[in-house]
Amino acid sequence: MIDDDESVRRALERLLRSVGYRVRGFASATQALPELGRNHPDCLIIDVRMPAVNGLELFDILRRERSLVPVIFITGHGDVAMAVRAMKAGAADFLVKPFDDHALLGAVAKAVTTVAH
Repeated sequence: MIDDDESVRRALERLLRSVGYRVRGFASATQALPELGRNHPDCLIIDVRMPAVNGLELFDILRRERSLVPVIFITGHGDVAMAVRAMKAGAADFLVKPFDDHALLGAVAKAVTTVAH
């Protein structure tokens, strides 16, 4: 999970852990990239708007590196064009904050199931 807002990141980490997922949180794309090169997560949750490298730019980097990890975008400032761009590029889902916990958990379950098959 990559989100520059610590309170959002911590809340989502707690939510995901409460249903049994192993979670690593990062405050930025630049902080996460080295770790993503060493580990292969089943799913990534990425905030769209972050300083330096935003979520869509990170997604482009991952795809250039041939990463097939499913990505769920979250944002508090999304619009239809942004969501369409992300989905056309292969995002697993796109959720606008505040979103329902069940919506996120459903998106993660679907993404993880896709990886397992």
